[in-house]
Amino acid sequence: MPNPRLTGLGSGLFCTAVMFLLACLLHLIGDGSVVAYGVLFVPVAALTALWVRPADLVTAPVAVPIAFAAGVLPVAEGTAGFGGQFMGVVTTLALQAGWLYGGTLLAGLIVTVRKIRLMVLRRQGRSTAPSARNGSGGGNGGGGAVGNTGAAGKRLPTA
Repeated sequence: MPNPRLTGLGSGLFCTAVMFLLACLLHLIGDGSVVAYGVLFVPVAALTALWVRPADLVTAPVAVPIAFAAGVLPVAEGTAGFGGQFMGVVTTLALQAGWLYGGTLLAGLIVTVRKIRLMVLRRQGRSTAPSARNGSGGGNGGGGAVGNTGAAGKRLPTA
């Protein structure tokens, strides 16, 4: 399974490009089913939330609904002209809000779980790091002399 780490901008571009390409494919294959577009949106939103790098976790739930709205253009059922097409996009977004909210909620849930997991790992790493750094095994060295170890791991005398 690939494990790319996308930046915040990269995750937004990934999600938008995939959703637009899927909408174009749905439009070419048949009637451009908006329900099929919504169904395909949910796994793309999940992948976006899984592949965004840890520093940019907050961007995934923001980029996902923007990608849904940008990608819906080819499958929106509007009449000729800018006004008719715009009303078709607005109507499609209103009628398919369940898929939009569901995918955004899933992305937010995945990002929240990833963030909590990162915080737990950092806390566990922080609690074990001082005893490993001062070479005293259990932190019994006293005095907080973390940086006062010699090359062989022996404590150096302090003034």
